[in-house]
Amino acid sequence: MNRLVTTEDGSHTVYVPELDEHYHSTNGAVQESEHIFINCGFDFCKADPLRILEVGFGTGLNALLTAVKSLSGIREVLYTSVEKYPVEDKLIRLLNHNQFAGEDGKVISDLIYSAPWGDMKKICRNFSINKILCDVVTDCIPGYYDLIYYDAFGPEKQPEMWSSTIFEKISAMTVSGGILLTYSSKGLVKRNLRSNGFKVKRLPGPPGKRHIIRAIKI
Repeated sequence: MNRLVTTEDGSHTVYVPELDEHYHSTNGAVQESEHIFINCGFDFCKADPLRILEVGFGTGLNALLTAVKSLSGIREVLYTSVEKYPVEDKLIRLLNHNQFAGEDGKVISDLIYSAPWGDMKKICRNFSINKILCDVVTDCIPGYYDLIYYDAFGPEKQPEMWSSTIFEKISAMTVSGGILLTYSSKGLVKRNLRSNGFKVKRLPGPPGKRHIIRAIKI
């Protein structure tokens, strides 16, 4: 049974015993998400409006931090997140991520979690989310995107999520100059991104992680 785990920065993650894997770094869930997807992705990408595709909604942490970050600017953020196995509601209700998301964190997180699957829902002033229940490997994902948060479980646990075939699919949905961020910097991931039209750069990772990847669609 999945269970809640408190990470080093005090924020929660979820442990999945079937995969022997955590949704976030045990060195700090919030600091990992902020470093990879907000600081190295959202802040780096200048598209306006900004169309984001998240592969792996998971606990909703990336969506929450992105929604809160969007309030500091004026550009419209259209956030699409795909998930095959949603985290059970009883664990979602226990997560403390909203405590790390400012004074509006609880309201925004509640709106994100309660948003219906399959419809674009406005969450706050300039952030809307469409949560799609699907398998990104086999299902068709609509739209084109400026920024990709690639946050699937690791290559050792879900190799099909890191294949050349899946990155070919992701590449087709990414606009020219679009940006992909992921925590995995394994050689296989870099090679498969490069073979599907991305220029790959390693960046310093968050605590406990030496490198991450930022890839730009050529």
